[in-house]
Amino acid sequence: MLQTIQTTPFSDQKMGTGGLRKKTKVMMQPHYFENFIQSIFNTIENLNKKTFVVGGDGRFYNEIAIQKFIKMAIANNVSKLIIGQNGLLSTPASSNILLKYKTDGGFVFSASHNPGGINGDFGVKYANETGGQIPTSISDKIYAISKTITEFKFYEMEDIDLSQLRKFKIENTEIEIIDSVKDYVEMMQNIFDFEALKNLFARGFTMKFDAFNAVTGPYAQKIFEDILGAAKGSVINYNPLPDFGGKHPDPNLTYATELLEIMNTPNSPDFGAANDGDGDRNMILGRNFFVSPSDSLAILTDYHKIIPAYKNGIYGVAKSCPTSTAVERVAKALNLPYYEVPTGWKYFVNLMDSNRITLCGEESFGTGSSHIREKDGIWAVLFWLSIIAKTGMSVEEITRDHWKKYGRSYYLRFDFEGLETEVADKLMQDLEAKLPKLAGLKFDDFKVETAHPFVYNDPVDKSSTKNGLIVKFEDGSRIVYRLSGTGSSGATLRVYLEKYSKNRLNEAPRQMLDNLLAIAMEIAEITQRTGKKEADIVT
Repeated sequence: MLQTIQTTPFSDQKMGTGGLRKKTKVMMQPHYFENFIQSIFNTIENLNKKTFVVGGDGRFYNEIAIQKFIKMAIANNVSKLIIGQNGLLSTPASSNILLKYKTDGGFVFSASHNPGGINGDFGVKYANETGGQIPTSISDKIYAISKTITEFKFYEMEDIDLSQLRKFKIENTEIEIIDSVKDYVEMMQNIFDFEALKNLFARGFTMKFDAFNAVTGPYAQKIFEDILGAAKGSVINYNPLPDFGGKHPDPNLTYATELLEIMNTPNSPDFGAANDGDGDRNMILGRNFFVSPSDSLAILTDYHKIIPAYKNGIYGVAKSCPTSTAVERVAKALNLPYYEVPTGWKYFVNLMDSNRITLCGEESFGTGSSHIREKDGIWAVLFWLSIIAKTGMSVEEITRDHWKKYGRSYYLRFDFEGLETEVADKLMQDLEAKLPKLAGLKFDDFKVETAHPFVYNDPVDKSSTKNGLIVKFEDGSRIVYRLSGTGSSGATLRVYLEKYSKNRLNEAPRQMLDNLLAIAMEIAEITQRTGKKEADIVT
């Protein structure tokens, strides 16, 4: 039965770079989720002609949210929904299905790498027909509607069984429940040489992949164990759970403790990797060896021609501003077009859609290519395995060989979390005002060459975006400051440090960067303004 339900607006439904993310209990408030979905629907014309892809990462509230979404879609006369079996669909898989079947958009219910459970986080990712993040003009329109909305449409009925693959119709809306894994596997088989990878494992190569009890467990088991022949048990924490089994599904050195322990033992596997909650981020490990995401992007770019899909070359490569300059050196050596963009995958999408780039990545453990319009965790793992299969080298040998060829960017990110928004905003405002006075100043052995906001002029849509503040020193070292929009409460100040060396290749990153960290904290007055003497998370 169709219902029009009266509601009152919420004032905090502004989307960030990863969609709308909130504490789960905030999302569970009466009408909160429904208001936001209706606000999106109200921006889309001719819903009776639209097809949307729908799924989630399996976190708490995912099942309820999908059922609510289905009922609202029916009430809003949406033409068709393509839904992942059991309501599961990784972000990369969703983007692939959206592009493959030429649908009009996609909804992934996830808070990405944030923790799950009733006391964790929940989110809504909305992609348009490109398969990637929507432009700011659309998210601003959604936010404006959310502040004035007075009613939403809802179709009252029993919940739908999402466990069976089938196709059926309710009112004017066709619903198709699909295998969440099948199309994604086929896409990977069209990119990589699966026979070479099978031979790698047949020779006794070993790996561990940590899915964090999140959505990529079924994908990883199918690809690595069932198809490529990795030993059973190579994929750990593979069963998607509402609270991720108590794990924080963020693939970094702080949270991937189980995998790190496995990879740091004397008889560790040859290769280790992890994905985040919705499958778009990745971490790469060798035996007692960690590959920074910045180095990973540079190495993948350097080896792109060994991959069947890229053997004839690539359009170009791009990185986010805070990501280290490692890939820039590779692009220059290979004579590839190179771009530096603000944090946010939508900037990469513009470059992909205009055939300016093929590969791209962010320091926040996200790497991808134009095969979809999102970053892709399993894709990155398969790329690394392909390099190993081709070269016969270990993860550490590949990385050290890269440093010998191009030099090394020592790089770390320092997150100061849970800051009062007003304090964080004032810190950044005052720091920006101070930047012009820094040029030429010397801090210990570091002399400031330039200090300025990072401003990006998009070559495609001609928009201009300011995102972060950069202090660059004469030796090539950099400090980048920016506020993160991926949390669900408070503000996070992120400080990115980079020091380049052509000769010192074997030092500990902290040893190389501690002096620069002290300078970064002094320039921004972090301790005085926030009370924090050290970062909450270092990656």
